Amino acid sequence: MIEREYAYYAGCSLEGTASSYDRSIRAILKDLGVVIKEPVDWSCCGSTPAHAMDHVLAGALAARNLAIVERMETATLTTPCPSCLSAFKKARAKILTDKSFKDEVNQLLDDPYEGTVKAKSTLQVIYEDVGLDAVVAKVTTILPDLKAACYYGCILSRPPRLAAFDDPENPVSMDRLLAACGIEVRDFAFKTECCGAAFGVPKREMVLRLTHKVLNMVQDCGANCVVVACPLCQQNLDLRQAQVNRAMGSSFSLPVLYFSQVLGLAFGYSPVELGLDKHIVSVDRLIRSRSPKGTEETASPAKSAARKNAARGAEETNRERERIASVVKET
Repeated sequence: MIEREYAYYAGCSLEGTASSYDRSIRAILKDLGVVIKEPVDWSCCGSTPAHAMDHVLAGALAARNLAIVERMETATLTTPCPSCLSAFKKARAKILTDKSFKDEVNQLLDDPYEGTVKAKSTLQVIYEDVGLDAVVAKVTTILPDLKAACYYGCILSRPPRLAAFDDPENPVSMDRLLAACGIEVRDFAFKTECCGAAFGVPKREMVLRLTHKVLNMVQDCGANCVVVACPLCQQNLDLRQAQVNRAMGSSFSLPVLYFSQVLGLAFGYSPVELGLDKHIVSVDRLIRSRSPKGTEETASPAKSAARKNAARGAEETNRERERIASVVKET
């Protein structure tokens, strides 16, 4: 496998409440031969609140980090956080198409940003640049009891022209990565519904209602865990799950894992190495049955066949959805 190099922007969440995401991302990227370099003196990208106050300031907060990467002479910055990714992509797009905006932004910076560095989600790097074959080659462990609902959230693949990754209504990158690792992936209708994002404090009741809808659909589709790529989604679905149960009269007990943690388990890392012990809803009961790859046929031929059929079914469903989407676009 060709070794690839990226600037890696963890962002504020991954240094705090989502440190397990950062830990697991770094582990699997190393295994996959991806070299990452952290920008020196990086700062907050502005994420959710900055653009609500001042669009130029929001652009400058994101552009400052992109300018640092330009000086590193690295072509691509990757970040695991969809909110950070959106901030970087919006700033670059505006700077490349609006000279007056670019001039205003650069007046606020010590070093100007010229727009040469692009941003990619770390999920996209693994799915597109590294590829499924390289991921499969690193799998050492099977996880027979996981039945995953892949939840992408509302901004990872949106707006489509800006995100330029996956399908905005029916994304499949996490589904395919997990299926390639032998994980049973359930057909989940709420892949891109909003969980309430950063409104947990100012609009708590709204967030609890939205989160309840997502968790309810996870349960209805037959999944026993949620797999995410966003620290805000993970926080709302995991940390607030008990609050949802109290407010809505539900009894959810659904572990919420980052996709990188699932890949890490498949690569043979322990739950503690991946930070799974930091989550509120324990995943222990679902991963006790993990075992070395190659033992699934002798241990339980029926379960092995079921997992293969489920993965095949998920692929067929996704292909059919893509075919329908292409027909709709043509008409």
